[in-house]
Amino acid sequence: MDIYFAHLGIGIKNLQSGFYVFGFRIAFYGVIIAVGMLTGIWMAVSDAKRRGQSPEIYTDFALYAILFSILGARIYYVLFSWDMYKDNPMEVFNIRGGGMAIYGAVIGAALTLYFYSRKKKISFFSMADTGVLGLLCGQIIGRFGNFVNAEAFGGYTDSFLAMRIRMDLVAPQHLNEEILANLKTVNGLTYIQVHPTFLYESLWNLGLLIFLLFYRHKKRFEGELFYLYLGGYGLGRSIIEGLRTDSLIFFNTGLAVSQVLAILCVIFSVIMIFRKGKIY
Repeated sequence: MDIYFAHLGIGIKNLQSGFYVFGFRIAFYGVIIAVGMLTGIWMAVSDAKRRGQSPEIYTDFALYAILFSILGARIYYVLFSWDMYKDNPMEVFNIRGGGMAIYGAVIGAALTLYFYSRKKKISFFSMADTGVLGLLCGQIIGRFGNFVNAEAFGGYTDSFLAMRIRMDLVAPQHLNEEILANLKTVNGLTYIQVHPTFLYESLWNLGLLIFLLFYRHKKRFEGELFYLYLGGYGLGRSIIEGLRTDSLIFFNTGLAVSQVLAILCVIFSVIMIFRKGKIY
């Protein structure tokens, strides 16, 4: 097995990260992200129809949001991994070489929506309430791109969902002392055994999406789903990020930048929901 969930008896023998079409390599990561984007657009369009809004507004916005989300994801990653690029700046443009961050994509999408809604004279918060449903769909599916790349895992665990990955498939810089002290050897192959944090986040986001789908009929003000997303995702991310071994660090402070941002999002959303809830 290349990847094996030890206590579930589930595994993949030959993990493939891509395939070839006419000699051109297509990464499964990209395919999974594309599926997530399309599912997200479908979700947003469905909710727009439910609300009596024009679905074309969301499909039009999605064209811009996808572009700037990718740009935001790359800028976020490069900004907090600059040591990897400072000696070869042209590598910044080599997206196929990896290096994207979900929070950068979220920031890129939010900024795009801000300018788009102003130009179209549409409520930012009204669109955001629908948009976050689609965004969550993309995040739920997109995290499985990390699975096929054998990345975004946590430290050692022997919990129910413990995941074993063949050691030669993972980047050495993401292995800490605890992982290396608990290597597993099966049939002559060496494995690391770690938290499947990609799965934790995907399941957390699925739970958050289900909650928002039920709650949307009871929302008290425009923007409430948006704030609930910021706080709900931030809460899960702040915990899960603490398990990961590949976190982006905030400028040599030792703090995981996404964990700090997640905590700030939770605080901000709680304040805004409390204030807006009192007003309405």
